[in-house]
Amino acid sequence: MAQIPTIVPCLWFDGRALEAAEFYVSVFPDSHIDRILRSPIDTPGAKVGEPLLIEFTLAGKQHQALNGGPHEPFNNAISLSVLCGDQEEVDRLWDALTADGGKPIQCSWLKDKFGVAWQVVPEVLPRLLHDKDSVKARRVMEAMIQMVKIDVAKLQAAYNGTVAS
Repeated sequence: MAQIPTIVPCLWFDGRALEAAEFYVSVFPDSHIDRILRSPIDTPGAKVGEPLLIEFTLAGKQHQALNGGPHEPFNNAISLSVLCGDQEEVDRLWDALTADGGKPIQCSWLKDKFGVAWQVVPEVLPRLLHDKDSVKARRVMEAMIQMVKIDVAKLQAAYNGTVAS
């Protein structure tokens, strides 16, 4: 029987891969740096002996950060989506990921200081949007598209057809 392939996201940085990996593992529980490959030759992203590929665990999942050079900047075509248990977790992660130059975008999206796009989503949002009552789900969607950082109380109020204070 063939082994099931492992899929590991690899994020391309311009010289800041180790800094980014260290930042991410400081923000999320169950996270750590696993290995650092130092470049054996000069490459566009790392000189001999500098970090080239950082393997790290982020919230229990394997990731890689590559110092690939300036050729491929991040864009919004891909993002890392974080499902949060409650508003407190949304607030904590939002604040950490937008700190020091990160930028809020819209509807739970942000870019961190490295340019990586994230979605910080409370677990209640997809649950409410999948509700069988299409009127309630529509109210939640209408409330959500007006938000930048998601506000759980306002989502719940929209779902219930009331106004959040």
